[in-house]
Amino acid sequence: MPFAFQRRRGTTAQHASFTGLLAELTVDTDKKTVVVHDGSTAGGVPLSKQRSTTTSTSGTTYTLALADANNVVVTTSASATTVTVPASVFGAGDQITVLQDGAGQVTFAAGSGVTIVSTGASTAAPKIRATYAGATVYYKTGGANPTVTIVGDIA
Repeated sequence: MPFAFQRRRGTTAQHASFTGLLAELTVDTDKKTVVVHDGSTAGGVPLSKQRSTTTSTSGTTYTLALADANNVVVTTSASATTVTVPASVFGAGDQITVLQDGAGQVTFAAGSGVTIVSTGASTAAPKIRATYAGATVYYKTGGANPTVTIVGDIA
């Protein structure tokens, strides 16, 4: 049975654009963790838990990005803020925590093809209830038409 044994390493950014061989192991030098590859998923899957990173935004609009997966987004705007939940970016099981540190109430908006479900008063467009509260965006399914559940301190 043929096999490849390779010792590769790179930064998180380099891993994001790299698709390793089936069962190949690489080292993410930023996260200091081993990454396993399946031959088709760019970036692979880190084998160990990593510390969350935080993205801060002071604008009134923000669209979740791949770098936000399994991390924290903090909004600091004094005005109402819309966080758009996009399709075709995240996979099933990805989650993003959003914290409202500013006075501007955060409302979640579904991107094209996205279905949002929640217990908020407006289930399709829930809002974080108050300053210093938060919510987690959980991708139940990924792809072009994902279903996303938003849970937390929502109105």
